[in-house]
Amino acid sequence: MRLKTFPGGVHPHDHKFYSASVPIEIQPLPARVIIPLSQHIGAPSAPIVKVGDEVLAGQKIAEAGGFVSIPQHASISGKVTKIDTFPHPSGIMATAIEITGDGKDTWVELVDDPNFLDLPTQEIKDRIAAAGICGMGGAGFPTSVKLSPPADKPIDTVILNGVECEPYLTSDHRLMLEHSEPIIHGLKILLKVLNARQGMIGIEANKPDAIALMKKLLASESNLSVVPLKLQYPQGAEKQLIYAATRRKVPAGGLPMAVGVVVQNVGTAFAIYEAVRYRKPLVERVIAVTGSVVAQPKNLKARIGTPFSELVAFCGGTSGEVGKIISGGPMMGFALPNLDAPVAKGSSGLVLLNVKEASSIAERNCLRCARCVDICPMNLLPSLIAQAVKGKDLDLALKCGLEDCMKCGSCAYVCPAHISLVQWIDTGKIRHAENLRAKK
Repeated sequence: MRLKTFPGGVHPHDHKFYSASVPIEIQPLPARVIIPLSQHIGAPSAPIVKVGDEVLAGQKIAEAGGFVSIPQHASISGKVTKIDTFPHPSGIMATAIEITGDGKDTWVELVDDPNFLDLPTQEIKDRIAAAGICGMGGAGFPTSVKLSPPADKPIDTVILNGVECEPYLTSDHRLMLEHSEPIIHGLKILLKVLNARQGMIGIEANKPDAIALMKKLLASESNLSVVPLKLQYPQGAEKQLIYAATRRKVPAGGLPMAVGVVVQNVGTAFAIYEAVRYRKPLVERVIAVTGSVVAQPKNLKARIGTPFSELVAFCGGTSGEVGKIISGGPMMGFALPNLDAPVAKGSSGLVLLNVKEASSIAERNCLRCARCVDICPMNLLPSLIAQAVKGKDLDLALKCGLEDCMKCGSCAYVCPAHISLVQWIDTGKIRHAENLRAKK
């Protein structure tokens, strides 16, 4: 089997053995949920409920705050008890709606539409927008916006991202094994909406069972295929996945639509299927709760807004001293101070490391070894960008590609001097954004 890949990147140990073979379990209904109003790229959602309101599961509680935004929905039935700032899975404090459950899990009416593939394109897009779906692989871009490319940017290829290249994470893997047909239906919906001629599902080679299953199910589909990919981080990044699967290069600063491609996560495709067929809003997702100190690592189907603490408790708690809590994967995730933050639409994993694994090493001076340059999947100069940010020379950092960096962490992973390259680059991005806002 020939495996496709991209130039650069690294190959960290995947640590997926903790939960890769564990079937998806249903997380018990939480007593309360915290629904962040910012679970996506773009304007925060705007609340349309007030404290004291009774809500049903699946009921809209916040509307889109602009064109690049999404609505939010109650994930349990109960009463709105607070609209305030709460811990966010990105490590910050952010506005959210707290709902205290009534224990009944009473839903809004869902309708089964078995002829969903025959629906008009606009109706399909409307259902996706109404369901509050955003990219579930981490970035969180509103899906309805992604499915509305300009007329001069026709899309001929849709790629489903089943790569899941981040170490530890296994939720997409389990979803492909246990909900493969709905994912394929989601891909067909995407092809119809975008009027694209071919669909692909990119899967890394450390998931041979998912590759085999998807190939079997797509054997009779002439325009759908599986693309087996080499283990190479960050294989799941959009531009790298597009190059590996199609050999098309997205230009610097450009979007995938520039080369006629749209990429969606397999979890997003599953959510699209449920939204279009059942008009079901996105109120739950599969999340891997894993790591060396999780007593019983699991893949859980949890309601959006469930506190991370409840997930860990359902996994038997911890089996040792916790050295670090990571929302997402260890390469691009966010370190959290505790387990108070809730599951969000982009929460693909919760990783708990022991003290030894989380130990930090003192940063030393750059050795000029150029390892970071050799492996950068975006062909940037990470050490020079970081040095420019340290020296407060943002113009130089921008010339070296500050805005093109996707903060994958490959450079920091190979740096023998243990320089916090990603943190310095992120600092530069924040300073640049502040400068842009100041000029408005």
